[in-house]
Amino acid sequence: MEGRHVFEHLTVEENLLTGAYTRKEGRSTIATDLEKTYTYFPRLKERRSSQAGYTSGGEQQMLAIGRALMSKPKMILLDEPSMGLAPQLVEEIFEIVKDLNQREGVSFLLAEQNTNIALRYANYGYVLENGRVVMDGEGSELRENEDIKEFYLGMGGAGRKSFRDVKNYRRRKRWL
Repeated sequence: MEGRHVFEHLTVEENLLTGAYTRKEGRSTIATDLEKTYTYFPRLKERRSSQAGYTSGGEQQMLAIGRALMSKPKMILLDEPSMGLAPQLVEEIFEIVKDLNQREGVSFLLAEQNTNIALRYANYGYVLENGRVVMDGEGSELRENEDIKEFYLGMGGAGRKSFRDVKNYRRRKRWL
């Protein structure tokens, strides 16, 4: 569900269990997966009996990802997971996503405006401009691309620039 929506009237644990609603396995398998989700998101375990509507934005984001994990997906689409969160919490969530990708083999398709953090964690990236792919490549390669640095990270050859300097750029994007 977009925007880290949770079922506000349900508890954290009930929200997580809704992710496993369509699974056919027995209760013991689902309970094992619930504990695994709690190992990735220990804050959720602490808040397991709290009403989800009263959790913080970061906890709701973790809950949304945890609920998706409970359905045993091969791929999860995350739309702006950093939106409205403190930078420290964004870093924590991206670390968990990276860990889930490496340990559990879950692929993540990430739509993110925070280019800097997205390219730091992405294996592969696509740059979209006006609805079309204008550039793609390994995340590390895109981070080092001069055009990406200038137009999306606010850095050019001379280092960090102010917004005023970048907002009306004169140099035409090479991919247009």
